[in-house]
Amino acid sequence: MRIWANPSSPHAEGRRAKQALEDARAQVKVALGWEGEVIFTSGASESALLAFDHATVIHEVISAVEHDAIGQFEQHRGVPAIGMVAEGTVDLAALSAAIAPSGLVQGEENRTLVAVQHVNSETGTQQDIARVADVVHDQNGLLLVDCAQSAGKIEIPARADMVIVSGHKFGGPIGIGALLVRNFKMLKASGGHERGYRRGTENLPGVLGMAAALESGPWATTTDQRADFAKAVAGDRLSIGDQVDYILALTHPAISAQAMLIRLDAMGFAVSAGSACSSGTLKKSRVLDAFGVPDDVAARTIRVSLGWSTTPEELDRFAEAWASLA
Repeated sequence: MRIWANPSSPHAEGRRAKQALEDARAQVKVALGWEGEVIFTSGASESALLAFDHATVIHEVISAVEHDAIGQFEQHRGVPAIGMVAEGTVDLAALSAAIAPSGLVQGEENRTLVAVQHVNSETGTQQDIARVADVVHDQNGLLLVDCAQSAGKIEIPARADMVIVSGHKFGGPIGIGALLVRNFKMLKASGGHERGYRRGTENLPGVLGMAAALESGPWATTTDQRADFAKAVAGDRLSIGDQVDYILALTHPAISAQAMLIRLDAMGFAVSAGSACSSGTLKKSRVLDAFGVPDDVAARTIRVSLGWSTTPEELDRFAEAWASLA
């Protein structure tokens, strides 16, 4: 905040701000192992919209378990959503068919944008992006991977063409994110800042905070401690495909998700039902439905997320609190 000036201004303060912005851009690339371009945005939702509005494609496809920031395109834009197979992974045969609908010949001029999340925000299920990339790239499509729940935590997929990043998911400030792009030819320029691909003055304090968070060191818990926690609640965890160790979907045998939220909140624990963006509703989770979770089970399922600052003591206290609900 102390060094802030408009990075697009030509005066000395602006030039210093511009240098700080570009230094942070380089830091983000190194920290995420990304060799392409970085467009800073206000967060994951804007990054998704930027990709869908400006990708050089004429057709779009999403998976049925995307976050609402992308899942909304099925209802509002008529974008086809591809379902899951029993293992919790994208139905690759259905995806292949959806990429090339009748009469569409794939090529540089008329290719398809395919959006598939890396790690699911409600269940922690991790998609095999390499296999998805095989299908997408075989038909000359572009692969957009939502890494809001994985960037800064696990390695981002090397074969993605575009990647969505959210700063606050790995300890950065709110209101900052990025769209990583393999090369700018994959997007139509929209004027303004960020090499002409994003309007609005750059959020330099947010960018610097996000870059700092990516270099801030290890989590408060170790891999072994998170594994022990998962074992402690394993009997109630939804098992859906290959799952990460920092997002768990827990199902109670009798208590509704809403009642659990209230009781756990009173015990000092912040959990949610579904994604945080839709946890205020009483509707069944669209994501759990797409994963094939029965209605009665989904109604008794909560999402438990571990953050960079979550301590081993907090995991132990939660495991005891969860057991007490029985």
